[in-house]
Amino acid sequence: MTSVRLGYEVHGPADAPCVVLGGSLGTTRAMWDDVLPHVAKLFRVVTYDHLGHGQSSVPTGPYTIDELADDVVALMDEVGIAQAHLGGVSLGGMVAIRIAATYPGRVIRLGLVCTSAHIPPPSMWHNRAATVREYGMSAVLEPVTRRWFTPQFAATPRAQQLQLQFLNVPVEGYAGCCEAIASMDLRPALREISAPTLVIAGQDDPATPTDHARVIESGIAEAGGTARSVVVPGAHLAAVEQPKAVSTALLEHWLTS
Repeated sequence: MTSVRLGYEVHGPADAPCVVLGGSLGTTRAMWDDVLPHVAKLFRVVTYDHLGHGQSSVPTGPYTIDELADDVVALMDEVGIAQAHLGGVSLGGMVAIRIAATYPGRVIRLGLVCTSAHIPPPSMWHNRAATVREYGMSAVLEPVTRRWFTPQFAATPRAQQLQLQFLNVPVEGYAGCCEAIASMDLRPALREISAPTLVIAGQDDPATPTDHARVIESGIAEAGGTARSVVVPGAHLAAVEQPKAVSTALLEHWLTS
């Protein structure tokens, strides 16, 4: 892939330990807005837009998880971050897994939220990519956000804000990232992760359910790594629906010496 640039923001004290946060497929870095007030008090936090999302470059897809991970490592180099705690929701968690497996020296601790190492079948993702390329983002808004939000949260202003952001994601960026997930199987990579890992699952999440969290936890632990999982009740996309619970769990994990 040609040279790309990721949109990003830096928050928190300049001399604090670093955290790098990646969001869900179809969102911008603004999905972390409810978590940042908690985390940025204690850490220098970099939030970024995935390739093809927000203010990032939008090359023609398909993309791969390896490319998305390399982009984030290049961003860390640009910002001057040698090592960081990584956090990721959904696609951001997949990218964080690949970074931790491929660049173990760059990762201190890993916090994975509502994510998976493998989401078959590939045809589902290829069909979604084809749909948005032909009909636009609105064609998949309803089924996507139904999987993002519990019914009681779906009508809130925050949910509506994220839906508007979803509609503004460039079609090719979204489609290219769908194709990255289609070709992704990170289960073998779990054996390469040495960073202590926390996996957070939303109790009611239909997209990356709790058994996906257990696959990640056991895949890391079986190879001798350190991993544990927690379940946040009353949430699909837990970092948005239950930001305080997610922030508390991540801070406890990242502040462990």
